[in-house]
Amino acid sequence: MIKIEFNGESCEVEEESTVADLLQKANVASRFCAVELNLEIVPKDQYVIRSLADGDKIEVVTLVGGG
Repeated sequence: MIKIEFNGESCEVEEESTVADLLQKANVASRFCAVELNLEIVPKDQYVIRSLADGDKIEVVTLVGGG
């Protein structure tokens, strides 16, 4: 297990987890969110290949419709 910070909260994920794995674990629909990893925006097409490392800081912003 590795320790990361996810939206300001400390949590643990399996080693070799990807951004996509984290989003699935958090029940976040990847097509309706933006992901920042260590202050860098991660393109959606890299969610499945971008690995997480111990100490990473991830911020996820979801889109909300309304009117």
